[in-house]
Amino acid sequence: SVPFDSPSIDFLFITHTQNTQNKQNSTLAMKFLSAAPVVALMLASSSRAFAPAPMSRSFSRSALAATQAKLPVLADESVMSEKAHGTSEEPVQKNLRWNCDFETADRICNFNRHYAEYAGYWQTTDFLKYIKENPDKPIDFYDSVTGNLLFTAPVGRSMEDFLLESQSHGWPSFRDEEVHWEHVRCLKNGEAISTTGTHLGHNLPDGKGNRYCINLVSVAGNQKE
Repeated sequence: SVPFDSPSIDFLFITHTQNTQNKQNSTLAMKFLSAAPVVALMLASSSRAFAPAPMSRSFSRSALAATQAKLPVLADESVMSEKAHGTSEEPVQKNLRWNCDFETADRICNFNRHYAEYAGYWQTTDFLKYIKENPDKPIDFYDSVTGNLLFTAPVGRSMEDFLLESQSHGWPSFRDEEVHWEHVRCLKNGEAISTTGTHLGHNLPDGKGNRYCINLVSVAGNQKE
């Protein structure tokens, strides 16, 4: 296996640094997607990092089986009504995780219903670096506006599965058991939102079930205190 500190693995992060100045160019995403073999090497380098995460107590396998038919949890359009700051009461946090861009995040979270960060954006942030430095546990994703816990991944699958699926679609992709439904809803048209009005992304079901295609800038918040 390839160790995490090998030159081959570091290539992904060197490439990211060299291209940061062009990160708003949508063609950059394709350059990072072409680095899939490097990501695959990274994923293969630690068996501990990619062991399937256990189901949380609130989403045991039996509980999940009983509720899957009712997912996603739906909301009506009123959740996204005009508020003090777009569809939210306030802007996104200033110090977003993984070096996500504040202006991009605020626009997508609070003044947008249909558009997204460009495909592959999440790979131009410090997100992969964070995983490299913290390989042993699932990641909690918090609302970029409120800091409420929205997703935890991976759950019931390996980190490798989560990253490769996200890479293949261009955005972080979550499954039913990885959603904290006390703070997440979907509209009938598939738009994924927080209960406080943050635009998150869309539910795009596939052969495996619901797949929540989520903007990293929407879930890069710091934990609510």
